Amino acid sequence: MVAQAKKHTTNTLAASRDCESSEYIGLVIEVIIDVPLGGFVKRTDDGAIDFVSPAPCPFNYGSVPDTISGDGDRLDAVVLGPRLARGTRVQVNVVARVRFIDAGQDDPKLICSDHPLGRLDRARVTIFFALYARAKALLNRVRGKVGPTRFDGLEVVSPSMNESAMDTPP
Repeated sequence: MVAQAKKHTTNTLAASRDCESSEYIGLVIEVIIDVPLGGFVKRTDDGAIDFVSPAPCPFNYGSVPDTISGDGDRLDAVVLGPRLARGTRVQVNVVARVRFIDAGQDDPKLICSDHPLGRLDRARVTIFFALYARAKALLNRVRGKVGPTRFDGLEVVSPSMNESAMDTPP
């Protein structure tokens, strides 16, 4: 019952506190869009270009303000749905969490949507992050970063029972 009550509140953690991304599943959060659906340029928190992708981003990619993830950056979030402009702030439901390790650091991604994840959405997210992990591992090697980079699965909230289930990578 507590999880259902939390579902309709906005959750923001203090910037000085490390966040546990699993505590966000089922909540409504604020996300700032960094890379719009179809965008090619990924920027750092200070606006500098981090990298230019050879392929367009298949989702709106952003971050949760006032959080710090395991990699030292803000907690990443993907917003499913129509294209949102860079800098847009949206309030969205967290429906899943991608378990991701980047250069040995915990780097989860929250999956946000106004509707529960269907099979197609789950497949798209899983395939994207499995491929993204391979590309990111290459980029990390070029940048001299050490430690494993991998996609460890997708944790999805069951809409009927507010429970989570784990999809593992292919």
